[in-house]
Amino acid sequence: MTEMSETAPDKDAPRGAPAPKIGLVSLGCPKALVDSERIVTRLRAEGYELSPDYAGADAVVVNTCGFLNSAKEESLQAIGEALAENGRVIVTGCLGVEAGRIRDQYPDVLAITGPQAYEAVVEAVHKAVPRAHDPFLDLVPPQGVRFTPRHYAYLKISEGCNHSCSFCIIPHLRGPLRSRPFTDVMREAERLVDAGVQELLVISQDTSAYGVDLSYAETEWKGRQVQTRFADLAAALGSLGVWVRMHYVYPYPHVDQILPLMAEGRILPYLDIPFQHASPRILKSMRRPAHQEKTLERLARWREQCPDLAVRSTFIVGFPGETEDDFVQLLDWLSEARLARVGCFKYEDVDGAPANALTGQVPEEVKEERYARLMAHQQAISAEVLGARVGEELEVIVDDVDAEGAIARSHWDAPEIDGNVFIDDCEGLEAGDRLLAKVTDASEYDLWASPLHQPAGTAA
Repeated sequence: MTEMSETAPDKDAPRGAPAPKIGLVSLGCPKALVDSERIVTRLRAEGYELSPDYAGADAVVVNTCGFLNSAKEESLQAIGEALAENGRVIVTGCLGVEAGRIRDQYPDVLAITGPQAYEAVVEAVHKAVPRAHDPFLDLVPPQGVRFTPRHYAYLKISEGCNHSCSFCIIPHLRGPLRSRPFTDVMREAERLVDAGVQELLVISQDTSAYGVDLSYAETEWKGRQVQTRFADLAAALGSLGVWVRMHYVYPYPHVDQILPLMAEGRILPYLDIPFQHASPRILKSMRRPAHQEKTLERLARWREQCPDLAVRSTFIVGFPGETEDDFVQLLDWLSEARLARVGCFKYEDVDGAPANALTGQVPEEVKEERYARLMAHQQAISAEVLGARVGEELEVIVDDVDAEGAIARSHWDAPEIDGNVFIDDCEGLEAGDRLLAKVTDASEYDLWASPLHQPAGTAA
């Protein structure tokens, strides 16, 4: 069964007639998770409750993913499961742009909307499960309803994308870049911090392009003029006293401007940059920047400015036309780049993507072999990089505490996609605490550490 989202029960919920309950299945990336949070925040504000299972729900919203064909199939399976278990299903998200395909397979769904169609989803819920709103009883916290733990939250700063990568249909699904106003982003960030969030994970389709669609409009924030730009936003977020982690950053020249913020400790020394490949020929076919030798030079300069910098990236193997020589170029580039964290995907066609028409499709068994080689190659690099941390002191944030110890993360680790820092001596620690720890051991993915002391101003 697809896991359904659940929020903590509201101890102060009004007594009386039971409120209608909505189930939610949220698939895909953190950006889709934020969409789900916005939908549920609106519904909770109107008095609806969130059901943790199909049986207790009056209707189910399925927030789908439509990026890869395999993700589409997963979404269709989730819709089918929700229909079988509940029978009253509203579909939204990226696969919603293919309403005909969904209707052909599941004609009984109540409604279908596309991505970011919050109002349409809520209206569909109103039709399926009416509920009269009482503003004196139906309350939500000012930070809204979130599906992440209390101590970290995703902060979406824009929608859409202006790129035309040959393997991607995100611009078709989510449209062109649409940046949120600077003050809107900062107000949401402040509400989250006021609610106890200790880490803000900044996300979008293209974070470093923030503001280009608004012509970098000037606005006033905290008594000073700022521009709607990536660097100005990073500086403002870095003044809130919490961890700020940057995801989905394209390596435009102006990214250099935030390295001093990292070196000063105002934002985390972490950049999530989707390089995708290293062969100039394959990058050109992908319609991606193809100057990887210059990227290596920039990485060296960044590390001179900020020695603790961690760069994570994702790569695609088996792209149409990829030869053994192209793949070896990628391995050689990884050896020089020495990235802290690396993810890898085996190429697959996506309905509507230009790359589908490219010649030289790579056999599945070759994709599998190259995937295994790349991961083994990077594991050896990661083991060396993390092994060099043994004996160092670093700040960590605690995600969970159980009978075996505390599971934490360092500056180098985003939740759920990177490694962990395991702490055996966890007496007095709680989720959300930030503390200093000394690294005692390392593997290719994780660290082990002993606590030193807890800095002032943490969540404890």
